[in-house]
Amino acid sequence: MSRLPLLGFAAGLLLLILCSGSFGAADTVDELTIADATGDWGFPSPYGHYSRGPGYIRMSLIFDTLIWKDENGFVPALAESWEYLADEKAYVFHLREGVTWNDGQPFSAQDVAFTVQYIKDHPYQWVDSSIIEEVMASDDNTVKITLKKDYAPFLDQVAGTLPIMPEHVYEDVSDPANFKDDAALTGTGPFKLVNYDKTQGTYLYEANEDYYQGAPKVKQIKFVKISLEMSAAALEKGDVDAAIVPGETVNDLDGEGFAIVEGTHDWVAKIMVNHRKAPFSDAKFRQALYYAIDRQDLVDTGLRGYGLAGSPGLYAPDNQWYNANQEQYSFDPAMAGQLLEELGYEKKESSQYYTKASESEEIELLATATTERQGELIAKQLDAAGFKVNLRSVDPKTLDSLVGAWQFDLALSGHGGLGGDPAILNKVVLDEKSFNSARYDEDKQLNDVLNEQIDEMDLSQRKDLVDQAQELIAQDLPALPLYYTDTFWASNDEVSYYYTYGGVGSGVPIALNKMIFV
Repeated sequence: MSRLPLLGFAAGLLLLILCSGSFGAADTVDELTIADATGDWGFPSPYGHYSRGPGYIRMSLIFDTLIWKDENGFVPALAESWEYLADEKAYVFHLREGVTWNDGQPFSAQDVAFTVQYIKDHPYQWVDSSIIEEVMASDDNTVKITLKKDYAPFLDQVAGTLPIMPEHVYEDVSDPANFKDDAALTGTGPFKLVNYDKTQGTYLYEANEDYYQGAPKVKQIKFVKISLEMSAAALEKGDVDAAIVPGETVNDLDGEGFAIVEGTHDWVAKIMVNHRKAPFSDAKFRQALYYAIDRQDLVDTGLRGYGLAGSPGLYAPDNQWYNANQEQYSFDPAMAGQLLEELGYEKKESSQYYTKASESEEIELLATATTERQGELIAKQLDAAGFKVNLRSVDPKTLDSLVGAWQFDLALSGHGGLGGDPAILNKVVLDEKSFNSARYDEDKQLNDVLNEQIDEMDLSQRKDLVDQAQELIAQDLPALPLYYTDTFWASNDEVSYYYTYGGVGSGVPIALNKMIFV
C-alpha cells in the first residue's frame, strides 16, 4: 500500500496515487463504552452534527468519504484508487464495486456527483466547495472532479473529509440542517445509529454487518457523558472502556495495565478577539493584551504542566510547519503598559487601570465551565497589568453563538486541526462562516500569502509561504494563542486506539478513527 506522509500532501498531489488495502480481522467485541466530557455533539448526520471535532467523529461512524487516513496516511475508503491529472487539474476516483447504503440501496458514482453538487447548493461546514469547477460520473464506478485551479489540500480537506450522501434520500431535502428523520442517517459507513439522547448526551451505535470492508469487529459503541475529572475512575471501575484522562492520572493507569496513547499538540486554546470594534481593532492593543498574559503560567498552573505555551503564529513549536522566526511576545506587563500609553491610555492616581475617555473601562472575557479556571488566571494577569476584566461563564454553545454574532469582547475558545494540512490557517484566520475563525481580512499581505499557500503545489515553496503567514499572523494577532494541551487517551485491551496521522478528516485530533472498530 502506498502512503503519503503529511509533509508530502502537497507534493503528492502532482503524482499518480494508486492505493489498495484491507484491514486485519480481530476478535469480536460485543460492546464498547466510551467516555466524553461534553456529551451532546448534535444529531450525527452530515448537516446535523455540532461543528466541532467530536460531532464530526460521531457522524463519520455512519458516513464514509472517498478516501480516509489511518495512523500512517491516506488509505482507500469508497474509492479504492485515485489519480491526479495535473494538466486538467482533475482527480479521477475509481470506486469500489458492490457497496450498498445501510438501507440496502446500491451506492454508485452518481451519489458522489450528487453530494459534490449538493454542498455547492447547501454549503457544508467542513468542506469548501468553491474550488470545484465540475463533477462528472462517467460510469457507476468512476467519478471525475475538476478543480478551478491548483489546490494543494484537496485530498485532505475535500476527498478525505466530505461525507458522501445518498441521492435517493437527500435529492428532495431543501433544509438538511433540520432533516433529522431516520433516513437522514443513511450512510455507507461501518455503523448505524440506534439511539441518540440529546439531554443525556449519549449515543448508541450498532455494527453495519454489510459494511464493504467487512463486518466491524465491534458490534456496539456507546458514548456516555462523564467529566474529565471522573474519567480515570470510570475506567478503573470498568464503567467505560476508553476515555481522555487527565495527565496526572496517566502513571497510575499505566501501572494498572491500561493502554495509554499520547496525542500531538494539534489543539490550541486561544482568546478570540472582537477586532471589529475598538479598542480591539488596533493590533497594538491586541499586542498589549498578549504581553500581559503569562502563557507559561497558564500551562504550569492551569494545566499542571501538561501542555506547551502558545505561539503567536498558531503552530506549536514541535509542529513540522512551525516557524521559529516570529515575534514571541514573552510575558512583559511593562511592555503592555508602554503600548497602552502609546495608544493614549493613562492610569489615574485613583485607579490601577489604564483608561481612555473614548473607551469603555471594562473588558468582558467569556469562558465556559471547562475553561473557567484558566479564565480566572488570565483575568488576574490582565488585572495586574492594568486591564479591568469581567469574567463571565456561559455554556459552550452560547459562547460559540456570541462569538459568531460578534457579541463579545474576548472569549476563551480553541480548536484542533493543526496537525493536518496548512489549509487550517486559512480556516481559522480568514473563514467568514466559522466561529473557530478569527474572520480577519484586514491585512492584504496576509490574505495574499494564505491564498497563495493553498494553491502552491511545490512543497518547499509552500513551506516558505506558511512561514511567512505565521510571521504575519504573529504581527497582527487576530486571536491570542494561549497553549497546546497534552492529551492522553486511556483504554483497556478491547481495541487498539491511535491518533490519526494529520487528524481524522480535515484534522480532528481525537483517538477515535472509525477503522479501529473495523
